[in-house]
Amino acid sequence: MKDYDHVILWLDYFNKNLSKRKGRRIKRESAIYDPTITEIIDAAKLAGYDDINDEKINNQARFPRRSFVKSSYIMISRKQTEKKSAIIKTIGEKMLQKRNKQKSVK
Repeated sequence: MKDYDHVILWLDYFNKNLSKRKGRRIKRESAIYDPTITEIIDAAKLAGYDDINDEKINNQARFPRRSFVKSSYIMISRKQTEKKSAIIKTIGEKMLQKRNKQKSVK
């Protein structure tokens, strides 16, 4: 049965190396190269989704469009009126900001 209270966020949604056809969901300018599960968790927490625990993280999953490559996803609780595309865009921006901060520190 479909769960309408949660949203699944795959790493492939934010991967700059992938085309939209392969699974990227945000603009290439907003995406990052090879995102990690810790980056998406940190970005989700920065965006206000604090209910992430080990039950909502799957490191061994395979994204359906690229089933030959291991990927990961997290599941977050959706707020009443939020669309999945808006959640993805917000978390993508947070991931990009955090990655840019890390580059500027080095």
